[in-house]
Amino acid sequence: MIDEYEKLLAGLDDVDWAGLEHAYGSAHDVPGHIRTLCGSDDEAREQAFIRLFSSILHQGSRYSASPVAVPFLARIAIAGPAAARQDTMLLLTRLAVDWHDGYDVTTGINVAGWRAAAAECGPAELLPWYEDQLAVETDPEKRARLHEMRDWVAAGNSFDSRWSALQAYDAVLAELPGLLVLLDDDDVRLRTRIAYLLAWFPEVSATSLPRLMTLAAHEKDPVTAATALLAAGLVGPPSAVEDIPPYLDAADPLMRWAAATAPVRLAGLDEAPVGPELLGRAVTELTAAAHSRFDHATDYFEGDLHGHIERTLHALPPTSELTAAREALDACLPRIARDRSGSRTRKAIEQLFPAPRPHPASRYADLTVAQQELLADLAGHQHAWVIRSSAGRLRELGLPCSQEALQSFVGVLRTA
Repeated sequence: MIDEYEKLLAGLDDVDWAGLEHAYGSAHDVPGHIRTLCGSDDEAREQAFIRLFSSILHQGSRYSASPVAVPFLARIAIAGPAAARQDTMLLLTRLAVDWHDGYDVTTGINVAGWRAAAAECGPAELLPWYEDQLAVETDPEKRARLHEMRDWVAAGNSFDSRWSALQAYDAVLAELPGLLVLLDDDDVRLRTRIAYLLAWFPEVSATSLPRLMTLAAHEKDPVTAATALLAAGLVGPPSAVEDIPPYLDAADPLMRWAAATAPVRLAGLDEAPVGPELLGRAVTELTAAAHSRFDHATDYFEGDLHGHIERTLHALPPTSELTAAREALDACLPRIARDRSGSRTRKAIEQLFPAPRPHPASRYADLTVAQQELLADLAGHQHAWVIRSSAGRLRELGLPCSQEALQSFVGVLRTA
């Protein structure tokens, strides 16, 4: 532990961590991991992050220790060691909106709906049920188990993931006033991280929206600027759409993509001045983006820009002509190199290769353009497990079924 960072962890040892839980039981080890983040040992810091991600955010689940850790993590993100700040911001973001930022990628989070659903399964609602069960249960073993569960709920816990996730979300919400300073940080990665985080907190949009628009207007890094612009579209009120159109003429294609995406969400709001002309222009820009290969991408939809375009187009208001977006959807279909879940990859394989190939297999040069693009993206896929999970189907179709074989098939014939 470096002395200059000790003040960031004031109060860390005052928490009854042993009385809190994470994915593996007692959270007694959490303060040690948090303290290691402020140390000088890079390898130990990396291991501490791994353990925190797997314990207080295990496969998207949050626990009683998760929101309690947030204030200390926020202090590290703001003023901790340079080597720890970006990953700490990533952990804070995942604690706040893991899963939501994937499912709600084009519409923004419906926090009011989330709060209503969580309230129905919170401790205040569950506790009376356990009391009623204890009042009539006579079996000693069952009563002991009910007592244990009743006491756990009475301590402020719930079995419902929506409720536990909301506690972590609210803990990050409470830290946002301090985290806003990162919008002016010298580290571009931190400016990007805070802009992305703000996209999922519409409750502070009165404060964040003007800051996001300022960042979009003056930021020189295209990823940061595009992240901020799309965040503004996700949290802004209907009137925010008036500030978006000028960016459709931006020099950077990623900025134009963000400017084309933002109006689609705003068009679904009441009183939003989004006419057919603006939506038509947005579809045109998204179509151009769908035909492009980007050297960089934002964190939205975990960097799967073409998957994001697909979701955006399907989110067009019912009055829009989705047929006008058909070209863009077709162009996105084979672009699956960043598909993390594997769903887009499986869909593309089935649609572009509906039947087995002739034997011996066709040459790469004899395939359609879309088929070539799909195999090229499979060869360069960022998530190797997706290729492995599709290997059986690729084999059935008479196609190369490993990433190495795909690279050979695509690469050799491309240079011929």
